[in-house]
This record gives sequence, structure tokens and C-alpha cells, in this order.
Amino acid sequence: MLGIEKVDHIGIRVSSKETSIAFYEDLGFKTLMDAGFEDGHPVILQHPCGVVINLLGPSTAADGGNILMDVDEKHPGITHVSFKVASMEETKAFLASKGIALTGGFSFKGMEAVFIRDPDRNVIELDAYAGAEPLTRADDGGTAAEAFRQHPG
Repeated sequence: MLGIEKVDHIGIRVSSKETSIAFYEDLGFKTLMDAGFEDGHPVILQHPCGVVINLLGPSTAADGGNILMDVDEKHPGITHVSFKVASMEETKAFLASKGIALTGGFSFKGMEAVFIRDPDRNVIELDAYAGAEPLTRADDGGTAAEAFRQHPG
């Protein structure tokens, strides 16, 4: 087994440094440094919870849909990132106050999830658990599998 300790960071290619920084700062991330975005190096942001994202760019393809999520063909690759949130009610109120639209959602076994898109249409899933975090990923004879069928993807 490989001795993985945690996710170190998430790299996201973006088309506009300024627009993307503003979006992620609205979510609570703080810009730590710009290592040379225009030369293909990351802008590094960190959330108070410890999550680090690297905004990479500049994008060279024309704007459009997210090829991993918005086209009928299913291309391989990472389709979304998911963050656990403390309260879904507070999360929805916060997103509404920032004008960030919900693009989907589902719930099962004490977990509620909503989806949002960043300015480049990258998918972010926000999950809240009722009480202690349950074992939501284990198959329980079909209930979990049926709930995951609601998951966009």
C-alpha cells in the first residue's frame, strides 16, 4: 500500500485568473501566492480548513462546456471535487448571498449534497451530514447504489 496521508492540493485550469480568484475567495479561500500564472505556474489559495487549490493557466482553449460533465460522450478524468460542509442550510444561504447558483443535488442516508460550478464550469459538490458522518459509501443491498444514481455524472 502507498502511504498516502491526505490530499495535498487540487489543480484547476482556469481561463481568467482574476475571475477565478474572486470566486474562490468568495468561498473563503485566501490567495497565498502567484507563482507566475501567465507562464503556466499556479496561483495558490488555501481555505481556513486546510484545503489548498492551485489555479493553473492561462487556458488556451475556447470557452465552452466542461468536457467531462457537459457532453454526451464520457471522457476519462476527474469530474468534480467534493467538500464537506458543516451545515447545508447555512451553505445554501451563503451561496444565495453570493449569487452562486445550485446546479443539482441529492440526499441519502443522512447526507445532503448540492452542486455548484466555478466560472469555468468546474463542478464542486458540497456535502453535509446529519449527526456523525455515516458510512455512506458502502453498499447496503441497493439503497446506497440507488441514491448514487441521482448523482450527476
